Amino acid sequence: MSTLATLLRRDLGLLLPGGRGGAGVLPLLFFLAVAMLYPFAVGPDAQLLARTGGGVIWVAALLAAILPLEKLVSDDLEAGVFDQLALRGVSEEWAMLSRLIAHWLAFAPLLLVATLPAAALLGLSGETTRTVLFGLLAGTPGLAAVGLAVAALTASLRGGAALAGLMVIPLAVPILIFGAGSLARPDTSGLLLAAAISLGLCALAPLAAGAAIKAARES
Repeated sequence: MSTLATLLRRDLGLLLPGGRGGAGVLPLLFFLAVAMLYPFAVGPDAQLLARTGGGVIWVAALLAAILPLEKLVSDDLEAGVFDQLALRGVSEEWAMLSRLIAHWLAFAPLLLVATLPAAALLGLSGETTRTVLFGLLAGTPGLAAVGLAVAALTASLRGGAALAGLMVIPLAVPILIFGAGSLARPDTSGLLLAAAISLGLCALAPLAAGAAIKAARES
């Protein structure tokens, strides 16, 4: 656990806003920009905004989660960081587990906080805003897990950042369906399914990303 804690401190210093990764605030700015621009696109119809605003926030969160992927793994792979960790006996799976936790902490809490002004801009009710917040809390770990696995798979490829974006969107569709779909249901089944998918993805992503990094190192 001490190894994981050491890795997590390094990864948080890299990925949090102000870190040398440099992408910390971009998801937040993109998320708020979508919430501000959407009313200009569809007009001032308050009922339309309230009916569609929750889905817009979900789509904005999915696209915002893609922005940090370019520097999530590739820079360290190119710099030989994972080679050094392997020489010290740290497996790629442990390194990817740390990177997953740091990636989620770097973008998801900011998006959850930004959901409040975004919901106000879109005229969402208090009940809808709570459902969106719980949905994002359940779904963003899954989005982070999908993003990490795809970033590791494409880290050694030319044009990997653009390819990662195209790969993440279809893989994240189940989370989007159940997370955003919970807005139209009177019970919590959609939220629970989104949380279950997220847990499964978080369990599998470090293994898949670790295998991808190991293959990239040995190629």
